[in-house]
Amino acid sequence: MVRLEYVQEAVSGRARRGRLLTRRGEVDTPAFMPVGTQATVKSLLPEEVAELGAQIILGNTYHLLLRPGLEVVEAHGGLHGFMGWEGPILTDSGGFQVFSLGALRTVEEEGVSFRNHLDGGLMSLTPELAVQAQESLGSDIMMMLDECPPAGAERAYVERALERDARWAARAKAARTESGGALMGIVQGGVYPDLRVKSLELICGQELDGYALGGLSVGEPKEVMMEVIDQTVPQLPKERPAYLMGVGTPEDLVACVGLGVDMFDCVLPTRMARNGTLFTSTGRLNIRNARYADDQAPVDANCGCLACRRFSRAYLRHLFMARELLAYRLNTIHNLYQVLGLMAGLREAIARDQYDAFARDFWAQRAPEPGEEN
Repeated sequence: MVRLEYVQEAVSGRARRGRLLTRRGEVDTPAFMPVGTQATVKSLLPEEVAELGAQIILGNTYHLLLRPGLEVVEAHGGLHGFMGWEGPILTDSGGFQVFSLGALRTVEEEGVSFRNHLDGGLMSLTPELAVQAQESLGSDIMMMLDECPPAGAERAYVERALERDARWAARAKAARTESGGALMGIVQGGVYPDLRVKSLELICGQELDGYALGGLSVGEPKEVMMEVIDQTVPQLPKERPAYLMGVGTPEDLVACVGLGVDMFDCVLPTRMARNGTLFTSTGRLNIRNARYADDQAPVDANCGCLACRRFSRAYLRHLFMARELLAYRLNTIHNLYQVLGLMAGLREAIARDQYDAFARDFWAQRAPEPGEEN
């Protein structure tokens, strides 16, 4: 049974365009996966997410384990039936959330013991349990359980963790059933180039369905993150999709597609929308800014999203400052339209072998708003 297949269709420099073939349909790459942590992309209906251009979304195993629980999701036929999403779903293992608990968790060879963030109850997660949970959710692409060392972790700690990850990957692969989805491995190694190579060799030696870069965008300097991606992606198997976890600013997406990355996920576009920061063709716009109180222009005159077609900056600012729920919906629609449209533009440019020209034009338009971060 083909669980996940990558078909390369075009290249432009190191950037590549292709298709992911999953058991629930095809996904054009490079692709951005909106994050549906609690079985929802916050504030939007599933069909709205699809209409914005998303072909695949991400679900969070840790949060769904806690609430509503696997039994409830299974009773609906899995996560697809539960949330009404018909396309492919990638689920993370829950490991990142567990390791973000810090002192509330303990890592051993068998797995991780932790106190959950809702009621402090003691729980455990092993490579096998992570796979079983994702199969219960009906995941199309499952992630192995791994340890994500914090930024600045000592070399010896990172090396021990990646060696354990390789053993966990083998256990995860053995635990997957015939009906289970694709299983992707995660390359760790922190900011140490030789440890990234070691992790890559150990994980790719498991012959999994795809490979992700983990442990980045966790506090290290941006230039270090880009250097690690630049060095690591070319060493991944060309016949498998390359997935960069947790990275999603427009600037990072353009740069990392140019380095050969095929898949991305990040909460940033939707989280920033809920905090009033909107992506535009020239940079970021803080809709909270008082200058927009009587501004009749759309957020971005070049944007075709619902918010920009129908409403002014003044109206969006009013909604946000009044804490109206519509503010979160319209802002989220706008940011996802921007990000998913950017990915579509990148795919088209790669197909024409014009990635470099696309990237130059993108960067030429970046102009920070006075007093705003670009």
